[in-house]
Amino acid sequence: MPQHPVTPLPSPRTLKRHMPMELLTPDASVPVDTTVGYASRDPHALSIAFHLPGEHPIVWWLDREMVLTAAHTPTGAGEVHLRATPGGDFLIRLGSPGECATVRCARDGLTRFVHETLALVPPGTEEHHIDWQPLLASLRR
Repeated sequence: MPQHPVTPLPSPRTLKRHMPMELLTPDASVPVDTTVGYASRDPHALSIAFHLPGEHPIVWWLDREMVLTAAHTPTGAGEVHLRATPGGDFLIRLGSPGECATVRCARDGLTRFVHETLALVPPGTEEHHIDWQPLLASLRR
């Protein structure tokens, strides 16, 4: 099998921001310590780590394009749904219907974070940041 030259990957880049969020319950909203993250090696995804007392963080993944779409229209599939509120927030539903949590965060803060990721990895260039070699090596076995 011919070997193709390997184009070097751009240097990996990461972003992390503390972002205030609230878990919405039927009776109250509860502040949750939350970190939003981005790694250029996984260029389509944002991570949201919920830091709960006495536990390891619980991490959910969102597509960065979903966040931009949700600013205009509700979006989501499977266990992640986003929608904007008239008050300037996002409501993020995580989990399957009936067993889900709804989290509120500032729309401007999350959207600004996504725009920072777009400056690191512009739309249409994502595939140049993914290290395909481990996958290709496993397929050759």
